[in-house]
Amino acid sequence: MVKERVQETVLFVDDEENYLAYTSSIFRNRGLDILTASSPLEALKLVQRQSVAVVVSDNEMPGMRGVELLARIKELSPHTVKIMVTGRADLSTTLEAINSGEVFRFVLKPWKSADMMRAVKDGLRRYRVLQSLKREDEFILYSLAQTIELKDASTKGHCDRVATLALQLAEALRVPEEVRRQIRYGSWLHDCGKIGVPEAILNAERGLSEEEFQVIKKHPEWGREVVRKANLSGTVQEIVLYHHERFDGKGYPFGLEGEKIPLEAQIVSAADICDALTMDRPYRKGLSRDELFSTLGTMKSKNLAPLLVDTLFDILRETEPL
Repeated sequence: MVKERVQETVLFVDDEENYLAYTSSIFRNRGLDILTASSPLEALKLVQRQSVAVVVSDNEMPGMRGVELLARIKELSPHTVKIMVTGRADLSTTLEAINSGEVFRFVLKPWKSADMMRAVKDGLRRYRVLQSLKREDEFILYSLAQTIELKDASTKGHCDRVATLALQLAEALRVPEEVRRQIRYGSWLHDCGKIGVPEAILNAERGLSEEEFQVIKKHPEWGREVVRKANLSGTVQEIVLYHHERFDGKGYPFGLEGEKIPLEAQIVSAADICDALTMDRPYRKGLSRDELFSTLGTMKSKNLAPLLVDTLFDILRETEPL
């Protein structure tokens, strides 16, 4: 018997009734429960009474700005995904709210229906991700990793391969079994923050510009926020947050160095780098087996701890040629 999906609720908040009426009309007959509120206080009462998947709020409203409303909704309902409608005059405030995690997306006034539809669709996808993570169901977590990979077609199977190699490293380093389970989850989800990166950047058939790379560099922090809200373990959170740190301190997002990087994150980082080097990308071919060994050798004490490189070599020598 197929389990029916519970109808998801989207709440629109605006003090202008014409905006509420028009927004409601474009989402009619789309399998959603649409609620509207003409004031922030009315919106808060609705969120207190029932589960809301996505809230879309104007920023400039009498009595309470949208930024404050969404911050209060975050306290009441952490898994509600928040989208702000804003004018150019308060765009800097909105961007600050996005960076602080208060807002997931923004839609610029006057908006087009396609822009609003896309924002709400992305918000619902994010909400479903958070709900799946909260249950910490292994099948769902694994399926989520595969779904994330769909955003970047060239990475198909990457998370699964990273998990396999990371667990081999963990076993060789005699990491306790319970910690290995967390490494498996962290490996599957290490790139979950990429769900917030535009596909045009992920699938660029060229090297990235500095501005695009700065967007990419935010995905560990975005990903950590996802798994934190889902109440996954601190180990999983650290793996997601620190998997792009380098042993020499030249990684991101914090430039941690050496043993300051948790071992579990170092293990997943090593597996991630190893697999990424052998993958064909739109802008380069994957490395051959000999090239892989040579490149990993140059990474010792730079990208990776010497012990991890040596252990990787031991594991790779025992496997069939790539």
